[in-house]
Amino acid sequence: MAQQQSAGRPSDPRRTLLTGARIARPSGVVENGRLAVEGTRIADLRSRGADTGADGRRRGERAIDLTGHLIVPGFVDMHVHGGGGGSFSSADPEECLTVAATHRRHGTTSMVASTVTGDLDSLARQAAVLAELVQQGELAGIHFEGPFISAHRCGAHQPELLRDPDPADVRKLIDATHGTARMLTLAPELPGGLESVRLLADAGVVAAIGHTDAGYDATREAIDAGATVATHLFNAMPPLGHRTPGPIAALLEDERITVELINDGTHLHPAILQMAFRDTGADRVAFITDAMGAAGMTDGMYPLGPMRVEVKDGVARISEGPTAGSIAGSTLTLDRAFKRAVTVDHLTVEQTVAALSANPARLLGIDDRTGSLESGKDADLVVLDAAYDLVGVMRRGEWLVRPPGI
Repeated sequence: MAQQQSAGRPSDPRRTLLTGARIARPSGVVENGRLAVEGTRIADLRSRGADTGADGRRRGERAIDLTGHLIVPGFVDMHVHGGGGGSFSSADPEECLTVAATHRRHGTTSMVASTVTGDLDSLARQAAVLAELVQQGELAGIHFEGPFISAHRCGAHQPELLRDPDPADVRKLIDATHGTARMLTLAPELPGGLESVRLLADAGVVAAIGHTDAGYDATREAIDAGATVATHLFNAMPPLGHRTPGPIAALLEDERITVELINDGTHLHPAILQMAFRDTGADRVAFITDAMGAAGMTDGMYPLGPMRVEVKDGVARISEGPTAGSIAGSTLTLDRAFKRAVTVDHLTVEQTVAALSANPARLLGIDDRTGSLESGKDADLVVLDAAYDLVGVMRRGEWLVRPPGI
């Protein structure tokens, strides 16, 4: 039987009204909100009005009742290496798509692909593959983590592949992305570091300070030169000292810096995370996964660039070589980071949404289309139940994970 159309506006199966849920809007969480999706976009957010029916619908809308749930913007991960058994460093488009699909099922509707230290030619080949995926709309950009980092703070990066940030080499990598590079992490105290920070800033690429042995003054110089991000703050840098404050104090105190935090319970103690929020304010924090291939998978052995990583009890560590035992990224997904933030760290929903969506979207320059629930933006959203567990994911108007009953 043909579907009967209501009088007036014809029925549009691509127009859907999500009703009854709490909705995290830029102005705060709205109770019993209504969010309309048309095609790939958010059409409007509203309460009942003169042109709606008794259930808040306008003519031709399909209503989905999400009473008892919370709708938040799709998560934006600006630092992720892998997941689903795959790696963004593989230079294999299908494997890269597997990584993206894995994190999307966990609510990350926008992500920047992060590479791992390698030789410049290998990184350029990886960049060529990733750039095509950015141009196709699968990724939000490329992030180079290494090779321009400190051997003293290399973490899970191979020491023999590290090099000083010669501006010519930095330019070579940026050019290999054909305009899709979004961020590059470097140690600014190395020869060429400050010049490379200036080069990145002039090119519109985020210069991130990380895997660094820089002191307080050198970090301040890098910020003045144009650095705007602290790569996984506290990790892979000197600890905060009362006589030698090091990079952490400089990065926390400067309002120009957005700090990345890995909220998995392994990389940071809850007290340290809460201290960072107090010092920076919620608008300067970006939760990241720093995830490697084991994200969304079980314990076992996994590749991380040219290295092998063992995952045990959900914690990834280098299994061999001079950096054996070092934490090697994470197995985190951002839905778990959200739940931990509100249930363990006692952050508000508004603070958590800022760190997972609005702040990284703004930093990456994609906040005109995603990162918050507003009319005209992409219909990127996550549905959480009363326990803050993920039950639904929509990306550009398409359900990737359907809430129960849909």
